[in-house]
Amino acid sequence: MDKPYTGGCACGAIRYSIAGEPLFSNHCQCRDCQRESGGAHGSYATFARAGVTLTGDAKHWDMVADSGNVKTRGFCTQCGVAVYMTFAAHPGVFTIRAGSLDEPARYKPQVVTFAARGHNWDQIDPSLMTFAGMPTG
Repeated sequence: MDKPYTGGCACGAIRYSIAGEPLFSNHCQCRDCQRESGGAHGSYATFARAGVTLTGDAKHWDMVADSGNVKTRGFCTQCGVAVYMTFAAHPGVFTIRAGSLDEPARYKPQVVTFAARGHNWDQIDPSLMTFAGMPTG
C-alpha cells in the first residue's frame, strides 16, 4: 500500500490521513482563495472522499462559487487554520490545502485555475497549464 497523505491544522486539533493519490492538484487564483489565504492564490490537492480519515472538530463556512455551487471550507476552531474544502456538487471529493500536509514537498501542482484573476506580482511556475476559470470535463 502506498504511503498515505497526512496533515492537519497548526495546533494539531484537526488531523487527516488520505489513502490514494490526488485526483487533481492546483493553484487557484480566484478572489475567494486570495481572501481566504491572505495571499495571491490557494494551493490545493483533491482526493477521492472514500480514502479520507478525518479527526477533530472543524468549524465550517459556506460560500457560493462562480458556478453557483456551494463550497464548504473547514477550519480549526482553536488555531484558525483553514484545512480542507468540500463541494456540495461533488460529494465524492475532499480537497486539502497543500500547506496543511505534514510533507508539503509531496504536493505537485498540475494547473493554475482562475488565472484571469491572478496578479502580476504572483509569479507561479510558467510551465503549468493555466485556465482562465475552472476547467470542465
